[in-house]
Order: sequence, then structure tokens, then C-alpha cells
Amino acid sequence: MAAPKNRRSVFLGRLSLPERNYLADALRTETVGGVLLLVAAVVALVWANTPLRDSYKAVSSFHFGPGSLGLNLSVQHWAADGLLAVFFFVAGIELKRELVAGELRDPKAALLPVVAAIAGMVTPAVVYFTVATSGGGSTAGWAVPTATDIAFALAVLAVIGTSLPSALRAFLLTLAVVDDLFAILIIAIFFTSKLNFLALGLAVVGLAVFWLLLRKGVRGWYVYIPLAVVNWALMYNSGVHATIAGVAMGLMLRCTRREGEAHSPGEHIEHLVRPVSAGLAVPLFALFSAGVAISGGALSDIFHKPETLGVFLGLVVGKAVGVFGGTWLTARFTRAELNPDLKWPDVLAVATLAGIGFTVSLLIGELAFQGDTVLTDETKAAVLVGSLTAAVVASVLLKLRDNKYRRLCEEEDRDEDHDGIPDIYEQGNPEYHLRMAALLEAKAAEHRRLAEVAAGRATGEDGPA
Repeated sequence: MAAPKNRRSVFLGRLSLPERNYLADALRTETVGGVLLLVAAVVALVWANTPLRDSYKAVSSFHFGPGSLGLNLSVQHWAADGLLAVFFFVAGIELKRELVAGELRDPKAALLPVVAAIAGMVTPAVVYFTVATSGGGSTAGWAVPTATDIAFALAVLAVIGTSLPSALRAFLLTLAVVDDLFAILIIAIFFTSKLNFLALGLAVVGLAVFWLLLRKGVRGWYVYIPLAVVNWALMYNSGVHATIAGVAMGLMLRCTRREGEAHSPGEHIEHLVRPVSAGLAVPLFALFSAGVAISGGALSDIFHKPETLGVFLGLVVGKAVGVFGGTWLTARFTRAELNPDLKWPDVLAVATLAGIGFTVSLLIGELAFQGDTVLTDETKAAVLVGSLTAAVVASVLLKLRDNKYRRLCEEEDRDEDHDGIPDIYEQGNPEYHLRMAALLEAKAAEHRRLAEVAAGRATGEDGPA
């Protein structure tokens, strides 16, 4: 019998088993990386606010690299333009996988996270612009509160110990992937300096060679890593932000499996590079970007200067309202309905969690107020305080539903027949029902035997052997 044409789709429903396994593996790495990110941020703040602050500035501003190639950069600059290229390379692979095998492969299913991400970027920008213009401040930082830091958000989840259902985690991850895409476009379009067309042309040629080698099936890290470094250097010298090279190469990898493949090339490379990104590149960027001097006066300035207040409100209010509002409106005017096991406050909690805009927000803050060291540091302080506030509010909202989440996760993980596949994914399989029937019969026989032994002891008999 054909399914009715007007059947409503379920939003935040159960993931397929392959998607759930991929998500668990990806989030495990991101969570560890997020904890390292938190540690790096704390170290940076302590380092920059103690008598050792001069050494922090000296290390951050130390220059090295081949000046003849235009790459004599400071340590902080290498972290922002070099190490973050690795982060955006992984983001490019994630986006490609989502487009061909994940939540974004179906235009109807992709509509909700895409709209939520767009609304979650437009609303903070509008909040910032409104606050900045009404207070007579600079509108240059409108893009600072638009980004979401998935590693930081997952670290918060790990710290508070919330057993968040996989569907909510997948929504947060997909949201952040789309968010990264638009953040990359913002950087490329609005924060590109004067273009060097020769370097840009050579970068395009280098990317074309990278794509051609992939299509020809050429293998070997000794081919791709030097080519990736050359492409990055050319992109940097072109005036376009160098991280664009990372995401471009990530998007070129094949993320679909062919017959006989356990993993696609994109999945394999992501598995190798993600720990480098989450465990090294992003924490080092945080170490040399989050070290701002924070005093009582500096903290109070966040709520008095229009630029910093705009960043704070954009992250804490704009992100939550934008993501939640975009999600609710999409579900309201399409045929998507919320998973009955979840409530709209759950979506609001995840939307608030999206207000943790650490890594990319710090990067955009440096680009937006380049040349104004004081305002750059004040903007970074606003990002830190805003992200911390969003994390605390989201933690409270998630904790209110922690028992419900724990029950849902237990149902997702239950494997009573011990075959390595959660029972909830086998309920339509006849073999599963036969195994479960045998298991239940064995348990019933064991209960009967124990009851007979107990009855024998009560009457002074030995009971059955």
C-alpha cells in the first residue's frame, strides 16, 4: 500500500545506523578537541593577565618564515592563517559529506538546518548592526557574532554530562557545518584585502591540479601535502584569506563509497586529519588569540561600548532567537513535525548553545578591526564573555531535561541480544524477533529455576540440581 502523499516528516527523528555511527565517531574527536580548546583558552587568559603577560606578547608577535615569499608572519598570524586552514579543510570535508551522504543530501531534509543556520547568522548581524548604529559605534564587526564553534559547544556538553540524543547532536553538527560554510563566504567576500590576481590565478591552477590528481586516483601524502602548502601560500599572497584554500581542497575529496570500499577517501582523510585539527590546530589558535587582558573595567566596558555590546547580545540573544525562530518557522510552514519524544524547549537549548561563537568569531574579530588593537582585544573579550554566557544558559536549559535525555539515549543504546547493533534498529527484522524470543525464553527458564530452588529451600528440600 502506497504511503500517503501528504505524510508529515519527523524533525529530529531517529538517525539511520550508519549516520549514528559516523556521528558518534566524529563527535568523540570534537569533544576531546573541545576540552583542549577550553584548556588552551584558560591558559591564554591566565598567561595574558599575570606578570608573564610580556612574554605572551613577545611569543605571539615573534615573526618567522620566508620573507621573500611574503610569509614572514607572527606566531599569532601563523595560527590564524595557517593552522586554521587545517580546521577549514576538515570543515570542507564535513560539508561535502553532508551534501552527498548526510542530512543535506535531500533538499527537503536540508531545508530546516539551512534555514536555521541562515537565520542564526542574519539575526546576530542585525542585532549587532542595530546596537552599533544606535550607539554611534563602528558597524565593521557585524559578522563577529554570526559563527558557531562546534568543538566548544560539544566540550560544554561533555563537561555538563548531558546525554543528548543523537538527533539533537546531529542537528547541532549540521547547523555548525552550514554555519561554517557561510562564515567562509563572509570571510571571502567581506574581509578580502586588495587582490593579487597573479597569485590568485596560480592558486586556482594549483587547486585544479589538486582536483585532477584526485580524479586520476593518484595516491601518496608526499604529493598532496606539498601541493596543499603551495596552494595555501598562493591563496595567502592573493589577498583572499588563506583558510579558503583549506575548505576548497576539502570540498574536492570524494565522500561516497564505491563497491568494495570500507571508507571513501574523504572519510579516510577526515579520520586522519580531524584529530590534528581538533587536538592541535584549533587549541593553538585559541592559545594565541584568546589572550586578552581582562580587568573589572574591561568587563564593564563590554556593556557600555556599542561594538562590544553588539557582539555580546548578538551571540547570547541573536543566535538563540535566530536558530530557534528559523527552525520553528520552517517546521510551521512545511510538513515537518517535531519528534514527539522531544519538545521545543530542547530546540531552544541547542539554539542557545549555538551562541558559543569562539574560534571563527575570534578570527573575524581580528579581521574586522584590523589595525585597532584596543578594539580588537575588547571584541575578543566580548566574544569570550558572550560565549561563556551562552554556554551557562544552554547548560541550565539542557540540565532541566537531563533525565528525559538519559532515557532516550538508553533506548538508543540498548542491545539485549548482544549482536553489536542497537535493538531499536532491528525491530523490523524477523531474525531479531527470533533471537529476542529465544533470549526471553532463556530468561524465563532461569527465573523458573531460581523460583524452584527458592521453594525447595523454604520446604527444607535441596530443590532441583
